[in-house]
Amino acid sequence: MQQLILCLKTASKTTRLSVHSNREQIFMITVRHTSEELAQFNTPREQFGFRKGVVLNELKKADIDVNDISIIVCKGGVIKPMTGGIYRVNKVMLEDLSHPMADHESNLGVLIAEEIAKQSAHDIKAIIVDPACVDEMDEIAKLSGLPEITRKSIMHTLSQRTVASSFANTQGKNYEDVNVIVAHLGSGISVGAHKKGKIVDVNNGLNGDGPMSPSRSGGLPVGSLIEMCFSGKFTKEEVMQKIYRKGGMKAYLGTSDAVAIEKKVLAGDEQATLIYKGIAYQVAKEIGALSAVLEGEVDGILITGGLAQSQFIVDEIIKRVKHIANVTVYPGESEMSALAMNGYMVLRGEIEVKEYN
Repeated sequence: MQQLILCLKTASKTTRLSVHSNREQIFMITVRHTSEELAQFNTPREQFGFRKGVVLNELKKADIDVNDISIIVCKGGVIKPMTGGIYRVNKVMLEDLSHPMADHESNLGVLIAEEIAKQSAHDIKAIIVDPACVDEMDEIAKLSGLPEITRKSIMHTLSQRTVASSFANTQGKNYEDVNVIVAHLGSGISVGAHKKGKIVDVNNGLNGDGPMSPSRSGGLPVGSLIEMCFSGKFTKEEVMQKIYRKGGMKAYLGTSDAVAIEKKVLAGDEQATLIYKGIAYQVAKEIGALSAVLEGEVDGILITGGLAQSQFIVDEIIKRVKHIANVTVYPGESEMSALAMNGYMVLRGEIEVKEYN
């Protein structure tokens, strides 16, 4: 019996959807949103109607009836900390998304999935898989230096876990048998220490921790940041925008378009080269720190995400970390196929669906 699986991924400037018939992909599209299109919205949450319309329109153009869909799978949003796995979209989750830990575009996928499932004439399941807020960090890793502040786990969980599992398979092992360091290099960057099946330490890839990225500042000198906050020149929202959306390459070079920046680098632009190398430098430092977390027992270093398609970035990282362990590169991301596989296993009853509470 054919069972259609709809997979959704809402990111800062893209809406990606795919449809699978059991294990076979029959449709996929990535809709890229221009800055002009998004400028009409003040917050990601305000984009809900627009993004939902994009999804429904693309399904209609592909002649896919939502009533034929059996399950909708998405990455999930930035809600309360949870252990890894698959969770049903329920009332508690939707309530938490009404005042999330962060107003992030990934939250929209959950809301769209629930809305489509609710409006369908049939009983459609809506689930999330390994969302960004998965927290498996060791207690010692959560210490910050002030009891009022706890280090948080916000990362590219699904991407990291997918490549870590793939690497383990190539070694003839299970994910639970290996120690790896995974760096996801996207609009945000998260670098995680995976120890025998758990992500025991990771930087907060969302707002002000770890390496700088195309649009995020990464960790900043605290004293200087405090002076900026109390200078009277910026509102709280403006400072948060600098950290979360207008930092990193965007702040230094005026754009977060890595393709455009790499062209400048290859043409010999000194400032672009310095900043581009700076991202690789900071990622390498983070990898080095996590090798200490794993006490030097590192089976592999894995690099994935959009920036992993840049040979320049990859080479800059490898030359600084190759003494730790062999480096394997997984360019781009394979999250959509991972979402589909989890949806398929849920439909077959092969994997547990947890209840968010």
